[in-house]
Amino acid sequence: MRYSLKLLGLTMCLVSLVALAQDASNATAQGGESSTSKATVHIYRYKQFVGSALAPSVYCDGNQLARIENGRYFTAALTPGHHTFTSNDKQSGIDLELKAGEEYFIRVELAAGFAKGHGRLILMSREQGSYELNSDKLKPLEGDKIVDKTAVGNPHLESTALGEQRK
Repeated sequence: MRYSLKLLGLTMCLVSLVALAQDASNATAQGGESSTSKATVHIYRYKQFVGSALAPSVYCDGNQLARIENGRYFTAALTPGHHTFTSNDKQSGIDLELKAGEEYFIRVELAAGFAKGHGRLILMSREQGSYELNSDKLKPLEGDKIVDKTAVGNPHLESTALGEQRK
């Protein structure tokens, strides 16, 4: 009888531990989004003398992400799905179907305007974008120029395409 009670108690403890372990793993899987569940979009602007004082805004689905300065870059982690990227040049924009775990590269160029230049977005291939982003002339965008701090995280790239961490 005593042996049966001990065996019953031990069995109940094991069942409880297994249930707790399953609950903990489910909470981790549902609560914490991994970096592969988001798409990474790198947005950058060459360092050039012309238009160096301008800082055009970059928008995703109508929400301003940041104002990109001359010779700067930023990285946004976005949910997969359809997104539209625009700047203040109303003639151009980019419609993208973002996929989880993928990286995308968008270069901002200045287009001549009547009174001032406008930001024009150009979708770059992964190979060209990662090469251009590795330029020692590009620096992370200053924090005060980032508007959507939930999408635009740490300005230092953690890109697999870029190899080593930028300094």
